[in-house]
Amino acid sequence: MQTLRERSLSVFPAGSNGEFNLPAELAIVITKGKGCELWDSDNRRFVDFSIGWGSVLVGHAHPAVVEAVTRQAPLGSNFAYVTENSLRLAEEIVRLSPACDALRFCASGTEATMYCQRLARAFSKRPKMLKFEGAYHGANDIGVTSLFPTHPPDFPEPDPTSADVRHSAKRDILVAPFNDLEITARIIGEHAHELAGVIVEPLQRCTPPQPGFLEGLRTLTREHNLLLIFDEVVTGFRLAYGGAQQYYGVVPDLVAYGKALGGGYPIGAFGGRRDIMDIVREDRLGDPLYVWVASTLGGNPISTAAARAALSVLSQDGTYERLHTLGHYLREGMRRVLQNRGITAQVIGDGPLAQVVFTQQPIRDYRSTQRADKARARAVMLGLFKRGVFLNPMGTKLYLSMAHDEGVCDEFLDRFDDAVCEKELARPFGE
Repeated sequence: MQTLRERSLSVFPAGSNGEFNLPAELAIVITKGKGCELWDSDNRRFVDFSIGWGSVLVGHAHPAVVEAVTRQAPLGSNFAYVTENSLRLAEEIVRLSPACDALRFCASGTEATMYCQRLARAFSKRPKMLKFEGAYHGANDIGVTSLFPTHPPDFPEPDPTSADVRHSAKRDILVAPFNDLEITARIIGEHAHELAGVIVEPLQRCTPPQPGFLEGLRTLTREHNLLLIFDEVVTGFRLAYGGAQQYYGVVPDLVAYGKALGGGYPIGAFGGRRDIMDIVREDRLGDPLYVWVASTLGGNPISTAAARAALSVLSQDGTYERLHTLGHYLREGMRRVLQNRGITAQVIGDGPLAQVVFTQQPIRDYRSTQRADKARARAVMLGLFKRGVFLNPMGTKLYLSMAHDEGVCDEFLDRFDDAVCEKELARPFGE
């Protein structure tokens, strides 16, 4: 009889629902999660540093989220219309988000960023968007373009990281280096006549913005009458209750949310200035500015109940002081392990996020990460996975949650210390 692991490998390409890229012998099937721990079908325990790709910021099966969902489920799961849960959640997001005069819900961050782009193009009557190399904006065309280019072209030429977007990338997308205002300004100046806007992860993956970079983008987009879009799918509710807008003090024209907003349940939201958002009104059908927007599961009462419960936890006093303190503790601990082992590497991130990059050079953009020893990074990530740390072995981020504490971080650091030692890295996989 096949095991669950073997069955997963037979029905899922690479044995997962995407991106994990684990060797077949490390593939697992998860059966439950609680707090910051997971268990697989063989009842092995993992400490979770993926935390649902950051979607479960309050921790797995948080009592407040479980209670909210349990209370709502008998009352109906979806009506494809406004409910009290979606209304109250929308009001709270409008209250806390400086960019949002109005919003709509969808079912994922991928949809939210896609709709922001659609609105920007329609509102500006221009066809192209500018993104930053190495940024991920969901599984839409702009999100995967120039995401992992192995031979990056000259700026602003896009790289179709995914085979299916080659034509649209070439036609619709310009690419700039993150944290480089000079090159970005040159590209915007040369292409402003065809640019609708600029989309940016305020904290790109785990690379923080240089002082003045986001402020400079805000100034450039205003000077050239472009829309600035913040992709806050990761940073929203993670760096501060008001997200990157509050944390960095820069307000965009449009903003996309997902991940942590849902407390582990599927959700997306996008919003912005009233004059931009009003072009989705159905009474404008036939107007050249009208943009079609609808989502069958967007704002469903289960997900919005979970989101309201998650925000009730995140809005409590001390939440963000705790998350930032814990993230600092983890990053400093990783730096200490590397120093004690005599290994040169950069530990980057902000708030409850961390990443190790095996290079001597400071990290400021995608290309500086690509000059690192990626084979070593993968070996370390797989070494951690073998030692019961659940994470994405592509190594882009480690996520912390409200359920983590210093004891769990110490457990991680002990395993990280083992995984980075030279003997372990030299050992053939599987021994």
